[in-house]
Order: sequence, then structure tokens, then C-alpha cells
Amino acid sequence: MTTAQQRLQESPMLRAALEKQVAGGLLARMGLSSLAVTGLGSHPARSTADQLENVSSMDDLEAIVQRVGRPPLLIKNNQVVLGAGQDDSLDDFPPGTDARIRGTEKTIPSVGRVEFANFRLAWGGTGWVIAAEGADRIVVTNRHVAALVARRTADGQGIFMRDPSQIRYGASLDFNEEFGSLASEATPFTVVDVPYLADTTSPDVAFLRITGKNLPSPLALADSDAAVGDLVALVGYPAYDDRNDASDMARYFRDLYDVTRYAPGKILQALAPGVALRYDCTSLGGNSGSPLIRLVDGKVVGLHYSGIYGRFNSAVGVGTLRDLLDGRRPISITAADAGTAEARRDGIHNPTDLAGRAGYDPHFLGTGDLAAPWPVISSTLAADLATPSDELPSQPSEIRYTHFGVKFSRSRSQPAMTAVNIDGQHHVAIKRGDDRWFQDGRIPLTIQLRKEDYAHPDIDRGHLVRREDPNWDDTPPAGGPGEEANGLARRANDDTFHYTNAAVQHGDFNSSSQLWLGLENYILTSIKTHGFKACVFTGPVMREDDQQIAPGVIAPREFWKLVVMEASGTRALHATAYVISQGEMIRELLERRARTEAVEGFVLGAYRTFQIAIADLAESTGHDFSRYVPFDPLGAVAAQEEAAHVEPRYLPLDAVHQIVL
Repeated sequence: MTTAQQRLQESPMLRAALEKQVAGGLLARMGLSSLAVTGLGSHPARSTADQLENVSSMDDLEAIVQRVGRPPLLIKNNQVVLGAGQDDSLDDFPPGTDARIRGTEKTIPSVGRVEFANFRLAWGGTGWVIAAEGADRIVVTNRHVAALVARRTADGQGIFMRDPSQIRYGASLDFNEEFGSLASEATPFTVVDVPYLADTTSPDVAFLRITGKNLPSPLALADSDAAVGDLVALVGYPAYDDRNDASDMARYFRDLYDVTRYAPGKILQALAPGVALRYDCTSLGGNSGSPLIRLVDGKVVGLHYSGIYGRFNSAVGVGTLRDLLDGRRPISITAADAGTAEARRDGIHNPTDLAGRAGYDPHFLGTGDLAAPWPVISSTLAADLATPSDELPSQPSEIRYTHFGVKFSRSRSQPAMTAVNIDGQHHVAIKRGDDRWFQDGRIPLTIQLRKEDYAHPDIDRGHLVRREDPNWDDTPPAGGPGEEANGLARRANDDTFHYTNAAVQHGDFNSSSQLWLGLENYILTSIKTHGFKACVFTGPVMREDDQQIAPGVIAPREFWKLVVMEASGTRALHATAYVISQGEMIRELLERRARTEAVEGFVLGAYRTFQIAIADLAESTGHDFSRYVPFDPLGAVAAQEEAAHVEPRYLPLDAVHQIVL
């Protein structure tokens, strides 16, 4: 006996509902006769060919059962509309189900539509209030709903992404999108942050925080899991969904979508280890994030996240929701995090710990014509540089480390410029360890950031001097700690983990910087492959209107890099410059030179990597790069030409082979 036959025998009410639909002509139009329906119950041993007319399989009947026995009821004034028509019949439910539905109507005002700002879709699913947090409310929805406009950070929080023109997405909850409601009656509450956004390897859950006046109340969570046969209902906002049969949707929903619906059903399979929670309520795509409410007590037993047409719907169980709400949240652990929490705490290095660091060597490539001194920092930034306690007169303001140096901005609490010597012939490969970061006691600790300052989801912490770049020379250091294997290379590696070398990067920068990282890899790989030396200077473009992401933490929008080496077969330098930017530097250069391109549809898009003329980089940053301008293959400004009439020279890079060398 098939499942469909068994259900018809066990449910006279369902058979009656099917007969009613036959009388109305619906099932006849689908190819199923009254005789076939009757025969299923009374002659279970008869063949499928005897019982069905023009129906290909019994699986089709499973879908038909859902089509006629699981109405998605409309809601008006926070009340379920019952008895509106034969397609809204509750014939497959026990007597008194209508009263139980009425008893759960108190849950409806706390279920809202998740709407988006600046996104291609106006809304993406359903959410409901799961908890109060002070004066705010925590709303739960699905990860796949929130992930349309937000991305997950390393600590499990979410951060809103930006559109291609770098306008930030946003979200809100509207709890009054009923049939017949007016736009003026909408009650949207802004999502102020995303406290939790599950990884794809975790249950499909996200928490959103909303704020405002007259916030809805949290729904009650059930103390026990749902059992097979329990009467339940989904409350949510089904949208047109072409994964379902179009004629079924037209009949059930009467071409009315995107408004609140109340869909009763039954539990088909109870949640257990290795067994999913499944039920047969009618749903469509917009129901993602709907609460699954048990009719007997009006409490939530699950969070709807998916459905398969004609088969079942699935939900995250209430136990998982409780765990997540209580802070027992799965966080992805990387190999670098595998050490103990104690090992990853910030440390402090005293001046004696860092004694003997030589810093950046301007004669690393050679003397005379091959000297590569620090670029002269702009006068405004120079006045703001920190002075280390072991400053050398020959290296003013340089915080010296192994094979590199840092000039540090006191007001910005981050590097203003770094310089590193790279020796490809003697490079030492060092695997990444537990990433313990340190403050440097040679400058005031109060002007240095700490781990806590990077806790905000908008902020990423990165090396301005790349970890691998100074890792060369396996000679053991002369005295002091660090006499382990790999010698000076190991010490250089560890020196890069100082907050004086930490770049404050907006999360959008880091997620869009593949080519910038590819450029850095290309530079280091080329140096190692050919065994030559290079000097690399790097810094942020510090602007007065840079965004303050957190108190005292300002994120630059652009970074630049200058690579200097000896030109092949000569006693002369070769220098190239690069910038990662949304286009601000390029637009500013066009504006300064009165180029109309700056106002003819110029778009600040996603972060991109550009090769730029060193002279133009100097103009934009205010730094003096004159030592390197003559050696730039993009060309120096001709002496007889006025700079104001020369176009900015830059090259958008989509691949490293486009670099002009």
C-alpha cells in the first residue's frame, strides 16, 4: 500500500475534501476521477492502473493532498480569515482546529517581513521577534535571507555589504504587510546590527537587532520539540515561487502574494539526531524565516528554512534556537586559532625586548645611484609622527624592526608609512603560527590600538609590511631571545605582529582586494624566483573625511605601494607605484587638472588596483617621491610641460601581466 492510499484510509476527512474538489471540477481538470479517489480507499489491493485515470504515479497524489488540504489562510487586522472559500477548507483537520487557530492569533503581530534598502530586491523573507534585549528586540530569520545584504565576520556577527557604487545595504522589519493594508500604515523598524549570522556549515539562522517605539513582543519558545501528528502553522509572507506548480499557486493564492498568511499543517517527522523536522504546511519562497507554531499551546517549535514541492517543509528545531539565543553559538575555527586563548592574547614588548633592531636599510640595493632612501613624508603627517625611545638621528621617527621600519601616526594610531628590504636569494619560508599581536613599548601604549579596537565587524586588521616580506637570512640573532631555527628570518616574521604595523582596513576593502593581494604575491614570488633584492614602501592615503568606524578608529579608503629595485643590467633604479582604491585618487587628479571626465559619469565602484605614475602618487599623497620619479616606466612629466595640462597617468589592473615594467 502506498503512503497516499494509507493516508486516505486513515483520514475520512481528507477523502471528503478530495471528493468536494472533484465535485468542483478541480481534480477532474487534473486527470483524477471520483472513482479513482473512492477506489483508493475501498480497494487498496487494486492496481494503480485500475485506480487512476491519466495520473502517472502515486507521488502525484501526495502533492494533490497538499494542494487541497493545506490552505494558506489570509490574515486581516491580525486575525485569520476562516471560511472564505472551499480552497480554505479545514476538512483534513480535527474538529476544533478553527478555535485553536484563533488561540494562536496573538503571535501574528510579532511576525514581520524582512525588507531591504539599496538592494535589488525590496524584501527577502520573514522574521519574528524571538527576544527582548533592553529596549531593543532580537529578530530571528534565516541565514540565507540575511546573507543577501550582509556578510559574516570572523566572530560570527554580520556586517551590511555595499552595492557596486558602494552604497551600504540596509534592512528593516515591517509587521503590517497584510492584505488590504495601506502603505501609510506600514510599521518598519530599522535593523541596527546583525548580532549573529550563521556560517554555511551551521543551522540556517540569523539574528537581527531592531529598535524603536512600540516594538512587538517576543514569541514564546516551546519547552519541548514537536511530535509526529502535532498540528502546527507557519506565519509568514509567501512570495511567488516558480519552483512550485503555477496552477496550484494561482488557485491557492489567487495571485495574491507578499502578504501575511497563516498556513496550518501537521508534523510529518519529529526532530532527532540525524533526522530533520518536517511538516506539510503550504509555503513559498518568502516564508523563509517563518515561525513554526504549535497549535495546542501557541508556542514556537521551529524556524522554517526550506521546502520541497509536493513532499515536505523543513525547520530548525526550537532547541537550537534556544542554544543560539543563550550564546552557545558555533564559531568557525581556523588553523591559526587552534592555540589556547592565553597564547592569542595581546602582549607588550618593552624596549629591551626589541633592542638591536636595525630597521630599514636605505643602502640595501647599493650606495650612490642605487640608494633607496625613505620618501619624505608630507609636512602635515611628519609633525604627527611618534618618536620612539631608541630613535637614531640618522633615521628620524623610524620605529625599527628586523629588515623593516615603520613611521607611525600618533593621531591615527596606525602606520603612516612602512619600508621593508626584501632579499629573494635568502628568503626563508616560515609557516604562520598563532598570530599573537604585541604593542611596542618604545612609543606610548596609549596611542596604539589593541585587539579590542578591531572587534567591530566593519574593521579588519592586516599587516602593512606583509608577514613574509622581511623573512630572509637564517643567521641567528646576536644575543637576546629568538635564537631559534631560521634566525633573523623568524625574528622578522614575529616583528610584523606589532600593532605599529597593523593596517586599519574597512571590511569591504579586504573582501575586494584579491588583485592587491595578488600583486603583493607577484612581487614577492618574482623576487624569490629571480633571487634579486627590492625595497617596498607602503602607506595609507590619509584624508580628512576618512570614516571613523569605531571610537578613535579611522579607516583609510585607499592604500599605496612603491616597489624599487635595480634595473636589469644597469646601475640604475627601477620603480613602480600602485594604489588600491574605489577611484577617489583618480577622480581627484582629474578634478585638479580640470578634466571633464571627472563629471561625465565617473563612478566610485568596488575597490580596484591601479598602477599609477609616481609623480601623480606624490601629488595625491603630499609625500616627496622625487628620488624615484625618473625611474618610473609610466614616464615622468616632460620638463617643458606644465603639470596642470598633463593627464593623470594610471592603468587599471585586472591581472598582474598588465603591469608596465
